[in-house]
Amino acid sequence: MLTVGDKFPSFALDAVKGGPEGLGGPGKSFTRVTSETDAGKWKVVFFWPKDFTFICPTEIAAFGKLAGEFADRDAVVYGVSTDSEFVHLNWRVHNDDIRDLPIPMLADIKRELSAALGILDKEAGVALRATFIVDPDGTIQWAAVNGLNVGRNPQEVLRVLDALQTDELCPCNWEKGKEVLKPQDLFEKAA
Repeated sequence: MLTVGDKFPSFALDAVKGGPEGLGGPGKSFTRVTSETDAGKWKVVFFWPKDFTFICPTEIAAFGKLAGEFADRDAVVYGVSTDSEFVHLNWRVHNDDIRDLPIPMLADIKRELSAALGILDKEAGVALRATFIVDPDGTIQWAAVNGLNVGRNPQEVLRVLDALQTDELCPCNWEKGKEVLKPQDLFEKAA
């Protein structure tokens, strides 16, 4: 699996647009998202195993609810699974929790991005619940993977993004607005 310090792979995937544009029907709802889309921004890219399942919409909706918070930090959020853009669209139309989703749903139907990242489940052949925070230069700064049966906490992803954007030493459970660690202060206390 690719990890911190690795370049996020290049990709070009069809997607259902976020927001009301994503509900316009085939031909109007789709777009192409590439590794060059939103160049110069932080990216949060999260994967889920399958559409029309149980845990996945809870996570997708939670990321959607935080989309404004991520945008405030100059970050975009992309959700990805190995289902097609047509399946994504149908799911959005028929699921109350994600119908108004403000983020795009990318379709990795050839599994190229999932395979390049090393996050395909060996038995099921679908993406694990992987999350990547990618800096504006395209370098992975944080990676986390959950098994297929455990949902993740998007609020924690936002907290980690905040910490990464300080470019400082952030202690355990650090939150935006709290003090960061200053090594010189620690040395002075010890002396």
